[in-house]
Amino acid sequence: MKMIPQSLRGVWALLALAGVLLWGTAPLRAAEEHAAAPTAGAHAEAAPTEAAAGTAEGHEAPAVVPVFSLKQFAFSYLTAYMFCLSLCLGSLFLLIMHHLFDAGWSVSVRRVPEQLASMLFPHMFLLLLPILALQNQLYKWLTIDPATDHALDVKKALFNRTVFNILVPFLVLSWGFMAHRFRSLSLAQDKDGAAIWTRKARVLSAWGIYWFAFSLTLGCFYLMKSLQYQFFSTMYGVYYFAGSVWVTWITVWVLALILQGRGPLQQVVHNRQILDLGVLFFAFTVFYAYIHFSQYFLIWNASMPEETFWYVRREHGTWKWVGFTILFGHFFVPFLALLNQDVKLKPAMMLPIAGWAWLMHYVDMTFNVMPVLSPAGLNLTFWDPLLWFGMTGILLFGFWKRFHASPAFPLRDPRLKEAVTHHEIPPAPESASAAVGVTTAAHH
Repeated sequence: MKMIPQSLRGVWALLALAGVLLWGTAPLRAAEEHAAAPTAGAHAEAAPTEAAAGTAEGHEAPAVVPVFSLKQFAFSYLTAYMFCLSLCLGSLFLLIMHHLFDAGWSVSVRRVPEQLASMLFPHMFLLLLPILALQNQLYKWLTIDPATDHALDVKKALFNRTVFNILVPFLVLSWGFMAHRFRSLSLAQDKDGAAIWTRKARVLSAWGIYWFAFSLTLGCFYLMKSLQYQFFSTMYGVYYFAGSVWVTWITVWVLALILQGRGPLQQVVHNRQILDLGVLFFAFTVFYAYIHFSQYFLIWNASMPEETFWYVRREHGTWKWVGFTILFGHFFVPFLALLNQDVKLKPAMMLPIAGWAWLMHYVDMTFNVMPVLSPAGLNLTFWDPLLWFGMTGILLFGFWKRFHASPAFPLRDPRLKEAVTHHEIPPAPESASAAVGVTTAAHH
């Protein structure tokens, strides 16, 4: 069993090395292209005026990007990576909340987010390497002199090549450390059942929640928001967090249902846990909509060019319809579908909703990344589904292997009995007198 993770790490290392060698010339090619382009000074001088018109990056007429180009591949790869990263970070947040509040109901399903979060290392770390190799194809600020661009000059302490190449891998490694620490404490408790492991996990979550909030915000700023480095938004980190946890809840719902039906969780996962996972997915449906609307409303109300251009760019061409798709598909469809409490327990309804949620979250990531590459409108290529399905397939395959390499649930967690025995939803009383009788009996 120990040989499987080691062999996977070896394969990943070889794939990562091949990727770095294959795309290692990307920065040189980008530098040559930049040398042939207009100077950075002329590029920056037009920025303030054009930001007001909603084209802070598009200082020249947008050119069609060839499908078989490093730039097209890089943007499609980043979109898929941010989708997969959101699943891992959402799972890490679920673990932090579980231990921070000493939850009982979620003990029996805890191994699912534990194994998903542990994909942060080595899987998501190795998958980050092509982004580092293709950074010049993605982030225009890497090729601009800050002295010629005020919007970049005020952020140069963070937005520079050295800090980017050190800090971004460090953030992913820190997430991987936290995830593996939670997992190792949980597995250690399987052996002796000592409460010390629970206390250590709670201490980790106590300081980990602060680092998680700060590092997730910084990470999505670097990887996604900095594609348009002039953009200011204090809610962008919360926006990415809300979408990440939203798609993670429904993913855990599906995985818990599958593992319950296939046997490993059959005796410890019951309708109550399945219902609670669905309720939390419903809650984050509302929370995501609130955060996204709040960001839009505050930017619209302030009407500052360095903020509004981000949305103006996404109202051009077919991007307007992508925005409407997110509005209705990311909120109204799951919200209305889940209003009925019974739906959260019906696989025939929830499985299509889960597939829809995955699609909407990927559309959301596309809405954040791709307008930089294709300002005129949505332009899907074969790279997009190929990288999305390929990367998520690798992630889920690694999860499945790691899940079956350890016990399916925490065997000796102090709260496991509570999760197993207090699970069924009490039936509603048939009448007011019956309700009084139940209350009187419970009192006595």
